[in-house]
Amino acid sequence: MTADQLYHDPALAQFYDAENEWTEGLEYCRQLAASCASVLDLGCGTGLFAATLAQEGRCAVTGADPAAAMLDIARARSGGHLVRWLQADARALRLNERFDLIVLTGHAFQVFLTREDQAAVLRTIASHLRPNGRFIFDSRNPLVEEWKEWTPEQSQRTLTHPLLGAIEAWNDVSRDAASGVVSYDSYYRVQASGRLYSACSPIAFPAQERLAELLEEAGLIATSWLGGWDQRPCTADAPEIIVAGTLQGALTPAASTEG
Repeated sequence: MTADQLYHDPALAQFYDAENEWTEGLEYCRQLAASCASVLDLGCGTGLFAATLAQEGRCAVTGADPAAAMLDIARARSGGHLVRWLQADARALRLNERFDLIVLTGHAFQVFLTREDQAAVLRTIASHLRPNGRFIFDSRNPLVEEWKEWTPEQSQRTLTHPLLGAIEAWNDVSRDAASGVVSYDSYYRVQASGRLYSACSPIAFPAQERLAELLEEAGLIATSWLGGWDQRPCTADAPEIIVAGTLQGALTPAASTEG
């Protein structure tokens, strides 16, 4: 899997926070972590969730991401000094420890393009969950075909960068019909200087059926399937596939009725 420069190049990583503010998903996961002693944030990116959680002081937080440029931003943010940051690939991470909660949000699961890579990530989750620990991750619903909206005409937007000022941003997109992999181009033009930054990012759109198969193979079980962070059901027209669960065999009778 080739390193995506959108995250690995510091010149591009600097736009991540301008594009991604605190979301319903992060708040949902924050509530899940309320009773946890330890949390692993896989694909933590610039560390907003991990650092915010650590500042609350209720649990020990570990953030892992393969991109050094993202982790540099994470370490520098408020609360960053309270998190254990690890530069690591979610497919291969092995810490010989277990966590109460593991989160993989922001559609990070979609950067794993093949079934083998997706299976490896879920094995990482399974190997780091405590008995009765919980996991949650999200992926866009392929049935909605959201990528069709990622055209230059439909994606035009203006961002505000704390140092560079106004940024004109847009996307372009292509899709490989055989693999289902979508490649989207991100463009950022600084209005003041005219400088243009760009990157191409391939992502997968696994179906719910595949995710269910992969969970079973990894020794995990879903306790709920949501179609959005507003807790709508996971239906064919829902924008998201959000799966929460635990280790197989870890369910108590009360937990088995969830979702």
